[in-house]
Amino acid sequence: MERHCSVRKTVEIVLDSWTFLIVREAFFGVRSFEKFQRRLGIPRQTLSTRLSMLTDNDILVIGARPGERGKSYFLTKRGKDLFSTMLSLMEFGDKWLTQGAEPPLKLIHTTCGHTCDPVTVCSECHEPIKAREVSFRDGPGAGYSPYEVKLKSRRSSDPALLERVRPCSVARSLQIIGDRWSFLIIREGFFGVRRFDEMIEKLGIATNILTDRLTRLVESGVFRKERYGANGDRFEYRFTEMGRDLYQPMIVMMRWGDRWLSDGKPPLTLRHRLCNSDFAPLVVCSHCKQPIMANETDYELSYTLEE
Repeated sequence: MERHCSVRKTVEIVLDSWTFLIVREAFFGVRSFEKFQRRLGIPRQTLSTRLSMLTDNDILVIGARPGERGKSYFLTKRGKDLFSTMLSLMEFGDKWLTQGAEPPLKLIHTTCGHTCDPVTVCSECHEPIKAREVSFRDGPGAGYSPYEVKLKSRRSSDPALLERVRPCSVARSLQIIGDRWSFLIIREGFFGVRRFDEMIEKLGIATNILTDRLTRLVESGVFRKERYGANGDRFEYRFTEMGRDLYQPMIVMMRWGDRWLSDGKPPLTLRHRLCNSDFAPLVVCSHCKQPIMANETDYELSYTLEE
């Protein structure tokens, strides 16, 4: 049995390389099938399948643009709400994955007129969220269900694919956490699960897949491997400082799933120890501290985009 979790529901929809790229390009203003296909170099059948999935899940809606032929795809309210997830992944990638270089994209918050960084904060006290300062308890949607067997064992995030066309801190973040198993292993880490056998029990994951994902997560710097036991022949997997910073995009994804996929019954309630309040994560402008909305942003690129 597996605990109910809004993060997993969100992962099933958005953590696929092609799906992510399509949603990202929609935020950059791409609307037509032909432009998605031309911009991404995606096989037409693959694009058709992913667009159908995104419309079925009410993330995109089909419409028409005045004066243009053919169908156009527009972000719905639910789709626009994924912008916070993109920003929180960008926050992580800009901090940890630029290797000292300038971030690929600089946000301009048009509400205050300043360039800014996205910052994930508590909705109640507006202080930045840190994993060690948050506790959780069961929410109204808490419970357990049988393991779902539809998870794919293959890695779904192709590193070369994810940075196709444009460099992107969000894509770099998904190169680490973007396949479903890796994401769920990280989720269990935040629930306090550290040992191999515990992860198998909690996730119903095959041992070879778990070994592969843990190796990748250690190599990427998310976990460190520590010996334990009388003989020191067993290992625990504990978050590094970098790994702990994945908590922010994790709970932003959870908030999206709570809002759109949980029928008003979130499985978990988060409490911020600093202000002693239940909270939801917000992604705000580092300058004015106001939430960043998709229609209130512009951007500067540090690269040249080829059409």
